[in-house]
Amino acid sequence: MSFPAGFRWGVATSAYQIEGAARTDGRGPSTWDTFATVPGAVANGDTGDVAADHYHRWAEDVRLLVDLGVDAYRFSLSWSRILPDGRGRVEQRGLDFYRRLVEALLGKGIEPFITLYHWDLPQALEDEGGWRARDTAHRFADYAALVHESLGDVVRNWTTLNEPYCSSIVGYGEGRHAPGAREGHGALAAAHHLLLGHGLAVRAMRANALAEQEFGIVLNQSPTVPVTDSPADVAAASRQDCLLRRQFTDPLFGAAYPDELTSMFGDITDFSFRHDGDLAVIGEPLDYVGLNYYYRLHVADAPHREPDPAKRTAHDIGVDTTRLPDVPRTGMGWPVEPAGLTTALTDLKARHPDLPPVYVTENGCVYPDVEGFEDAERISYLRDHIGAAAAATGVDLRGYFCWSLLDNFEWAHGYKHRFGLVHVDYETQQRTPRASFHWYRSFISQARR
Repeated sequence: MSFPAGFRWGVATSAYQIEGAARTDGRGPSTWDTFATVPGAVANGDTGDVAADHYHRWAEDVRLLVDLGVDAYRFSLSWSRILPDGRGRVEQRGLDFYRRLVEALLGKGIEPFITLYHWDLPQALEDEGGWRARDTAHRFADYAALVHESLGDVVRNWTTLNEPYCSSIVGYGEGRHAPGAREGHGALAAAHHLLLGHGLAVRAMRANALAEQEFGIVLNQSPTVPVTDSPADVAAASRQDCLLRRQFTDPLFGAAYPDELTSMFGDITDFSFRHDGDLAVIGEPLDYVGLNYYYRLHVADAPHREPDPAKRTAHDIGVDTTRLPDVPRTGMGWPVEPAGLTTALTDLKARHPDLPPVYVTENGCVYPDVEGFEDAERISYLRDHIGAAAAATGVDLRGYFCWSLLDNFEWAHGYKHRFGLVHVDYETQQRTPRASFHWYRSFISQARR
């Protein structure tokens, strides 16, 4: 493998998954605080109230980053830690926390990559309609401008959203993530308003940006593969690809929504949430795009769950994604197919030739722990996927971020699954690097030679 000079090697985390301190220093509740209290919503009734207690142990975690040898750290901010009500009153203690973290990183030669939104909407805004409401896009732009004004002197890399597909379709359509809604029109409106908020935020931050600052977005990109070459399965794979990838990439980089989206959802929405001029805002030029990859989706045609087209959710598109191939799987049951990462990168570039530079912003896996934390399977997974990223010829790849630095609150799975290069004992909060931590450190050192 060979990587260009200046290639970034990093790890990634997110606020709700590691910070804890849910009611500390004026932080307001988020949709995930609320959702986690719903019976049955999260495995074992787990919440992010404490998580990995990063809010209090951040200095220790920075030392781990230094020991790991990364030169970049991607993390998200808690909107409700800064604006407890999503708007209005500013909680300075929240901004001060992130400044301490950023300045500590810079002092150790580690470049911060901030993500403004990783799924944890302030509950006060959800109470007013959440991402279904157009006003939330404007509140997000206000939040982005506030944070940029506060931290713009020390932060160069600004990501607006992480995986808007999950925030919209999984959260408002499937109901598996916060806020737990199962809607059609509302989920599609949420997807559009997330993109609109992204464009408005980029414009707001660019209005006062320093020359060296860069702005981007992070998208999950699971290539879809029909399980057979039958016309029905091929069409099902196309529908899934439209819902997960092209609904977001086409307006961001192609100035239009795919026609297939209209044909898929014409029975449940009139798309009245789209206004003239929105696409120009959504398509604001970017300096980079982040790509998250974990697995490919193997898709078969299937009956709709709801027979009445007018009552379907945005997740009910007549596909079956449970027919997994005969390949190794992670501890979460996800197929291990490194070639899918190559495809995700090259497909995106082929569809959008003017694509900005790309970072692999999340890639990682779960496996059961063994004595001594000798996680050979994780090491193999990371090595093969880094190689797959390097094999994406024609893509201007600028960096790779492993998910994740720490074991964390894994959303609806609670604390059952562990993605960390560092094991966290949730009772004592003791951090113990796994063998993959030491392997990644050695790999980075060799890759820089």
